[in-house]
Amino acid sequence: MEEESMEEEGGGEAMMDDQNHNNWGAGGYGRHLLGPATAAPLGDRLLRGPAGPPAGPLLPVEPEANGVLRSCDPAGAAGKGGPGAIAAAININASTSKFLMNVITIEDYKSTYWPKLDSAIDQLLTQSPGDYIPISYEQIYSCVYKCVCQQHSEQMYSDLIKKITNHLERVSKELQASPPDLYIERFNVALGQYMGALQSIVPLFIYMNKFYIETKLNRDLKDDLIKLFTEHVAEKHIYNLMPLLLEAQSTPFQITPSTMANIVKGLYTLRPEWVQMAPALFSKFIPNILPPAVESELQEYAAQDQKLQRELMQNGFTRGDQSRKRAGEELSYNGSSACASSRGYR
Repeated sequence: MEEESMEEEGGGEAMMDDQNHNNWGAGGYGRHLLGPATAAPLGDRLLRGPAGPPAGPLLPVEPEANGVLRSCDPAGAAGKGGPGAIAAAININASTSKFLMNVITIEDYKSTYWPKLDSAIDQLLTQSPGDYIPISYEQIYSCVYKCVCQQHSEQMYSDLIKKITNHLERVSKELQASPPDLYIERFNVALGQYMGALQSIVPLFIYMNKFYIETKLNRDLKDDLIKLFTEHVAEKHIYNLMPLLLEAQSTPFQITPSTMANIVKGLYTLRPEWVQMAPALFSKFIPNILPPAVESELQEYAAQDQKLQRELMQNGFTRGDQSRKRAGEELSYNGSSACASSRGYR
């Protein structure tokens, strides 16, 4: 009789307490913790994050007004629940319920998660090619994933843009203080270093890109970060840089060909319309910049080639050309008898 009266007082609903003595039951929280009947438990889906996304589509979760997480899948509990699903929520194990109570607040994000991301971004932005970066990519990936799942994408995107903008403004000031003879080389280093950093930063923030930038902003993270370099560095220096590039072009090997190629291709990537500032320069590294050749201008093309040859000779390339010519004559002489016999000459 006592057991029957206890069941009547409990309203016929099974309840369970977590470590904070919060009651979890079918009538309240339980209904909100369920995804589709075929989906894995929410706690398992979140805990698998750092090791990589599961085979099926993985969607972040967001907190409701009462602070409990629910799936972001629009075809989740509301559409595929039912009495069986509600009953399954009652049997949620204690470890999963404990995990679900660990909501990342905005204070947690600012004090714990963003500092880790901030430090990693700093190292990636300032690394030199071939440097070893002592950071855990898995840990950074996990931080980003958890923050997206806890609906901190907007704040994280804002912090990332602000962080990189401040870095690029410092880079721009350093370039402004560079002497002309070092200006081109330092711009090349800044451009290459930044583009190299993006190859690591963009993949680390892939979940934020997928579930916030692409979905809500209709943009792409890589495009946004390239635009930052264009606005805060390239646009401020293009009118100082271009005359130096044209001057270097007229003096062979004043800068290395690889440096010239990297800068010209990089400028074209940042802003293709900058081609109009120096079409002849860009056409040496970017195909199909100039109009197609026409027969009526063949004499002009030949004159340009002859002028280039004269300039090379004036800059000390005559001896090298003669050496190569002599080497070619010797090679031709040594193989002349064999070639003559093969061609039928006497």
